[in-house]
Amino acid sequence: MTYKAIYLTISVLLLGNTAQALEICGPKIQGAITASHTADVHEIYLNGKKIPVSDSGDFLLAFDRDARLKQELKILYKNEEEIYPEEYYTFTISPEKWDIQKVNGVAQNKVTPSEADTDEILRETRNVKEAIAGNTNQSFWKNGFVMPLEKYRVSGKFGGQRIINTIPKSPHRGMDLAAPEGTPVTASADGIVTLSGGDFFYSGNMVIIDHGQGLFTMYAHMKDVNVKKGERVTQGQTIGTVGQTGRATGPHLHWGASWNNIRFNPETLLELGKSEQCINI
Repeated sequence: MTYKAIYLTISVLLLGNTAQALEICGPKIQGAITASHTADVHEIYLNGKKIPVSDSGDFLLAFDRDARLKQELKILYKNEEEIYPEEYYTFTISPEKWDIQKVNGVAQNKVTPSEADTDEILRETRNVKEAIAGNTNQSFWKNGFVMPLEKYRVSGKFGGQRIINTIPKSPHRGMDLAAPEGTPVTASADGIVTLSGGDFFYSGNMVIIDHGQGLFTMYAHMKDVNVKKGERVTQGQTIGTVGQTGRATGPHLHWGASWNNIRFNPETLLELGKSEQCINI
């Protein structure tokens, strides 16, 4: 996988007498996720919102499709007096270009749902929101990620806007992997299942896995689901099979990712934390 050149500008304002090294590993672009580390940290805020951080100082940063190009980190560091010196890091991420894709042949009730479908859509929204609201303190994500299918064809990229049956829809928030119905779907990393099944209006049968520190992956449109909510899964474990449930025109897996309620390109998980992409600040 290749990424465009990274342009990173950092300015630091020290409000205490403690300065720690900050390491950021990964592409700083719209729609990507990075792994970061700093020592002796108390709390971290991204653009004013508190984000999860491990006891060892590991944390994640993800940027959605339309993330603003100027980002700000505020880090409160520990010291012996229990006074927390603040450091502000202002940095720039690079813009990304997104595709526009025309999709025809979708059942019209899935494009313009009737009033009778509203309850089902609300159930799906509520269940997914609950499934990605937790924060497992364990850092399962540090063991790395792999693709959830061995053989596939990319039929839809993250971030592209879809025009379905000539009606413009919201940008695509995942990656579509076309494969024959019944193809095994595996967990892309270790974690804990927070949602299983559902037969949802849009997503069909879906699995969501918590990888720790606000990071989740999603697997939608499955024919069968082989895991239960609360189950611990390991990377490569079969969690279900490819199907075409929900809003789908053919058998495929919708693979999505969310961090701290920010949806980003799941493909960037494959490079998460690799040392060759690290910058020390």
